[in-house]
Amino acid sequence: YATMIFFFWGGQSELSSSSSRVRQKLESLLNKNMRIRMTDGRTLVGLFLCTDRDCNVILGSAQEFLKSSDSFSQGEPRVLGLAMIPGHHVVSIEVESDTLADTHGFGGSH
Repeated sequence: YATMIFFFWGGQSELSSSSSRVRQKLESLLNKNMRIRMTDGRTLVGLFLCTDRDCNVILGSAQEFLKSSDSFSQGEPRVLGLAMIPGHHVVSIEVESDTLADTHGFGGSH
């Protein structure tokens, strides 16, 4: 996995002028494996299905990994299936590294 960082800034006019480019990049991420770290320490891994204006993310075939106090114990993931992650709880989003070729120039670090 490689970290993807999403920045949204500026006024409405700036967002409108780059919205089609952002839309294309987001569409290129559809059905790619993502790892989303949340503010409460949990990590969800699944297929990126969609997002909205509030940066909420929908993952399919999602699994939840709890933050462990013991760094050696990974524990069994909890299978969630379809999951919605509220945008305000997202700390970081990572996309499977072999899928980043499709997203070159989207703010990903390799």
